[in-house]
Amino acid sequence: MSFPKNFLWGGATSACQLEGAYKEGGRGLATTDMVIYETPDKKSFKGIELTWDQLQYRKTHEDEFFFPKRHGNDFYHHYKEDIALFAEMGFKVFRMSISWPRIYPNGIEETPNEEGLQFYDDVFDELHKYGIEPLVTLLHYDIPLYLCETYNGFESRITVDCFVKYAKTVLERYKNKVKYWLTFNEINITLGSPYCGCGALLERSKRDEKNFKYQLSHNQFVASALAVQAAHAINPEMKIGCMICRLEKYPNSPDPKDIYQSMFESHLNYFYIDVQVLGEYPYYMKRVFEENNIHLDIEDHDLEIIKKGVVDFISISYYETYVCKYNPNLDLIHAGSLIAPIKNPYLKNTDWGWPIDPLGFRTTLNNLYDRYHKPIFIAENGIGAKDVIEADGSIHDPYRIDFYRKHIEQLHEAIKDGVDVFGYAMWGPIDIVSNSTSEMSKRYGFIYVDADDLGNGTYQRIRKDSFYWYQKVIATNGEDLR
Repeated sequence: MSFPKNFLWGGATSACQLEGAYKEGGRGLATTDMVIYETPDKKSFKGIELTWDQLQYRKTHEDEFFFPKRHGNDFYHHYKEDIALFAEMGFKVFRMSISWPRIYPNGIEETPNEEGLQFYDDVFDELHKYGIEPLVTLLHYDIPLYLCETYNGFESRITVDCFVKYAKTVLERYKNKVKYWLTFNEINITLGSPYCGCGALLERSKRDEKNFKYQLSHNQFVASALAVQAAHAINPEMKIGCMICRLEKYPNSPDPKDIYQSMFESHLNYFYIDVQVLGEYPYYMKRVFEENNIHLDIEDHDLEIIKKGVVDFISISYYETYVCKYNPNLDLIHAGSLIAPIKNPYLKNTDWGWPIDPLGFRTTLNNLYDRYHKPIFIAENGIGAKDVIEADGSIHDPYRIDFYRKHIEQLHEAIKDGVDVFGYAMWGPIDIVSNSTSEMSKRYGFIYVDADDLGNGTYQRIRKDSFYWYQKVIATNGEDLR
C-alpha cells in the first residue's frame, strides 16, 4: 500500500536554526540572533519572546551570552556535504528558508546583497544536481533586527513594504529554480510570540495586547497576499502556500460546554488559514473582535488585496494535539496560543513534555481537507529527543523511528481516506538549534551534528539508525515502514 506516485518525501529546516555564519557574506543581524542559550532550569517557550530592555542589554553586553542561532549547525559551510546526505536518504524535497537579512541586511536597502543571493543560487543548484526539489519559506522568524528596532517589525506598514520588496527580489531571482514557496512560517505564532513571528515588541506599541497581536496578523495577511500575487505574476507555474502550526483540539469531556470550547479554540487556529485560503475574514471573528474591543487599522484596498492573494495550497506543522475545557474567562490570546495547559492522560509525552498523537495526525488532515479541499503539504512533523553516541560511534534511536513510523502510517490512512497530501517534510533531517529552547541537545535529526548547547564540538555529521530507516521508507515509497 504505497503512497501516491511522485509523492515528495524529504525534510524541513529554517535558515535561522541551520545556517550559522551570521556575520559572513554581507548578512545583517536578525531578530533570532538576539535569542540566548539559557540553562535547563530557565528554559521555556517564552525564551524566544524578548522585551525591549532585554534586547538592548544583550546588544551592549554580548560577551555575557551565547547566541545559538548565530551559529546553527554551520550549514553555510557544510551545505554540499549535507545535501549529499539528504540525497543519500533519497530526498525528493528539501524545505528550507531564505534569511531575509542575508538578502537585505537591514531590510531597507535599495539594492539586495549579491553575495547572499549567490549563496542561495549555489544551494539550489546543489539540490537540483541530486534531483531534490527546494520548497522555500520566505520568512521563518529571522526578521532584520533594524526593522524591529526602528519600526517595531510588522506593526508598521513600512515593514510590510520591505517584506514585499524582499519577496519580489527572491521570487524573481529564483523563478526558474524554485517551484514551491511558503510565505510565513507558522503565521499563528504571533499570538504567543510577536517578537519571534513579527519582530515586534508590545511595550513599543500604543495598542493593548489583543489589538497589537491581531494588527500584526492583519499586516502579515496583507504582506502574504501581496507576495502570492507577485509570485503568480513572475511565474504562473509557481505554487505558493500558507503555513500554520495546526493545533487539533479535543474536548475534555462529552460536556457540551467542553465541546463548544474546543470549537471556539479551533476557530482561533483555523482563522489563520481561513483568511489566506478563502480570501476574507471568517464570519466568527466579527463577534470575537467586537466582544474583545479589537479594532484593526485596515487600509484602503487591504481586503481586496487579501481576496486576490489566496494561496495555492496549505501547509502545516504537526507536533501535538490539545485538550480544551470550558472556561468562559479564558483570555482570547491564550485560547489561541501554542501552549497546551491541559495534558491528555491517554497520550505519552516526549522528553520535552509534548504529547505524541499519531492518530490525531489523521484527524487533523481529514478536518483540514474537509474544510478547504486544497492540496496539503506537511511542512513539519518531528520529535525532539536526547541522543547518545555509542563507543563504536553509532547512534541508536528506536524512539525516533517509532515516532515516524506511527505518524507516517496515519498519514497514509489519511491519504486512503481521500485527503490530497502531496508531500511530507519531517522536522528536521539534521540536528539544528531548537527554536523554542535554543538547544542543540534537543535533537530532531536523522543526522547527528557533533555540537553541544554552547557551540562546542567538531560539527562532524554522523548517520543515526533512523537515517537508514528513512532511506528505506523513501526507496519503497512508504511501503516498508519496518
